[in-house]
Amino acid sequence: AYIHRASLFFSVALYAVKVRAEAMQKASEAVPSGMLSVVGRREANYKFACLEARKHCESLGIDNPVCEISNYLFPDSRVIAGHLQALEFLQENARKYYFTRTKMLPVSGAFHTRLMEPAVEPLAEVLKSIEIQKPLVCVYSNVDGKKYMHSRHIQKLLAKQVVSPVMWEQTMHSVYERKQGTEFPYTYEVGPGKQLGAVLKKCNLKAWKQYNHVDALDDEEAAET
Repeated sequence: AYIHRASLFFSVALYAVKVRAEAMQKASEAVPSGMLSVVGRREANYKFACLEARKHCESLGIDNPVCEISNYLFPDSRVIAGHLQALEFLQENARKYYFTRTKMLPVSGAFHTRLMEPAVEPLAEVLKSIEIQKPLVCVYSNVDGKKYMHSRHIQKLLAKQVVSPVMWEQTMHSVYERKQGTEFPYTYEVGPGKQLGAVLKKCNLKAWKQYNHVDALDDEEAAET
């Protein structure tokens, strides 16, 4: 069943996701690249570290290297994506840049960077052929942390999101912005794991106090018994 007046029909949205995934996978195979999760001290300068990693790649003979922040998760935590040589450099020099923890993510490419540019056009073409309605509830884009205003805005930002950093921390601030004295809404994370709740606690402790986790497996197990 489709949700009445949804922005996208579910089946159409799945097709767009399929096109996006296949195009991003193809872009990933073109250049050895990846994503590095980083937790740093307050002194950490992520952009400077990326700059030096790019210079390192240039010294190796890599033309126009990529190494940039791809995800703003919460204060003192970022995901950096780009050429593998750049990410390896950052891991080897973690102490110099005040990184307390680094971990390569199990992904095939540097998502949300300009290395994904070949995937933008296929997705943009699909989105042009899809009728997109304005959402009935507030939906935020993690490209800029702001609410979608109309269908063309949605279409534009969905394509831009492929090559833009995910502003998750900034989006959390926008979603939970409240006047002083206003109660925070209840927040539910549905599905396995509590990662989003952990991130919310880092971004907004007051909002996290109204957070609940709902494990989808609980309902399935209850139905079986």
